[in-house]
Amino acid sequence: MPTVFTHEFNTPVYKGKVSFNTGLFINGQFVDGSDRTTIDVVNPTNGEVITSVSEGTPKDVDLAVDAAERAFETTWGLNCPGNKRGLLLNKLASLMEEHTEELAALEALDNGKAFNMARNGDLVLAIDCIRYYAGWSDKITGRVIETSEDKFNYTRHEPIGVVGQIIPWNFPLLMFVWKIGPALATGNTIVLKPSEFTPLTAIRMCQLVQEAGFPAGVLNVVTGYGNTVGNAIASHMRIHKVAFTGSTLVGRKVMEAAAKSNLKNITLELGGKSPNIIFDDADLEQAVNWAAFGIYFNHGQCCCAGSRIFVQEGVYDEFLKRFTEKSRSIKVGDPFAPDTFQGPQVSQIQYDRIMGYIDSGKKEGAKVHIGGERHGSDGYYIQPTIFTDSNPDMRIVQEEIFGPVSVVIKFKDEEDVVRQANDTLYGLAAAVFTKDMSRAITTAHKLKAGTLWVNCYNQLNSNVPFGGFKQSGMGRECGEYALNNYTEVKAVHVNLRMKM
Repeated sequence: MPTVFTHEFNTPVYKGKVSFNTGLFINGQFVDGSDRTTIDVVNPTNGEVITSVSEGTPKDVDLAVDAAERAFETTWGLNCPGNKRGLLLNKLASLMEEHTEELAALEALDNGKAFNMARNGDLVLAIDCIRYYAGWSDKITGRVIETSEDKFNYTRHEPIGVVGQIIPWNFPLLMFVWKIGPALATGNTIVLKPSEFTPLTAIRMCQLVQEAGFPAGVLNVVTGYGNTVGNAIASHMRIHKVAFTGSTLVGRKVMEAAAKSNLKNITLELGGKSPNIIFDDADLEQAVNWAAFGIYFNHGQCCCAGSRIFVQEGVYDEFLKRFTEKSRSIKVGDPFAPDTFQGPQVSQIQYDRIMGYIDSGKKEGAKVHIGGERHGSDGYYIQPTIFTDSNPDMRIVQEEIFGPVSVVIKFKDEEDVVRQANDTLYGLAAAVFTKDMSRAITTAHKLKAGTLWVNCYNQLNSNVPFGGFKQSGMGRECGEYALNNYTEVKAVHVNLRMKM
């Protein structure tokens, strides 16, 4: 039998006890992996093991697909009315509300994000997302199409069936609900792999799914590594759709596996190198505050992080001065301290990757304006870092760093900044700061990105689509648009009085 993880939180911001099974969740039960091996979950604040969770294998993915297929054919899919699916999703959202602080504490524990940010940000968005898709569950409709009086034509939007979902470690719970919300609302059953670095909230959510009353097999969670479980999901012949959030490099592998297997439908939400543009007439105080939020939020481990900050030459010096002061004021430390904004990076691997980019920037001739070093002696903490004096060919300008590292770049005019901003393989997000709304909208329309923020940053809503242009992915998360990822359109032709 799988082990039970028990942990007592005794922190300034949360006190409580958690206890839950750490097995794979297949067909409504927690079970050991087929090989009975485990994966250590590490605390990023100190590098110590928090607990171990069951390690899944391709065989376990097969078992999960079996369970998902049975559920789709018997208790879910077209066998479960939309209003009932909506009731179950609303029940799940209510349970999440009841356990908000516990879920936030688990996010802080294995991801390292500040508890207050998880509770007031991630959890609020996650609960809202589930409620939003609960509302859509009985509104998945087709259309009657007029052709002639001799025929009756209509369309149906039917669930795909068994879908695979692979989620990242930077927003474990939020990505979990972004995936399951539209998939369950439209009647699909799921085989989901959380990141091996941050599996705790996904496993805990399985208990809440049980408690909410979802039929066995509707949601299956297989913890494991990407090259085994992730690959098995992407290449499985009986999974007909896969949704992946993560790096562009791994996204290519998912796309290849999907194509080589059964040419399954894919949704990819991938990397970014988002430009944040500050014009001369911007409210500098607000621009500085939002720019700091744009890059240091979630320790910079955000696919839409505003890591390239373009500042018009007339305010460059003043902006850099104020942004430097703001960056130095960022509280880096214990995720469970009440005033912490930036916690540790998620893992030793990610810490080393970020420090490698910082070293690259130094070697290529960019100037470390502030930061660029480890913060403290324990855990995976990195100082908020600003580079200046870069050039467009440097790795720190072109490649996604996924950490608290920004490059501040001077620009001359609108034409200059649009050219520089679009000089990237990515196209996930961008921001424009100016008091001139005509310039804001004109510039926003010229930028090649799926999300544009004007005089703000990192604003997300459950009913607004999110996704990227170019190598930042395909398809959209959130909003009505995400429902299209999980349905097949069937056209029906009914003969009323045609004769052969």
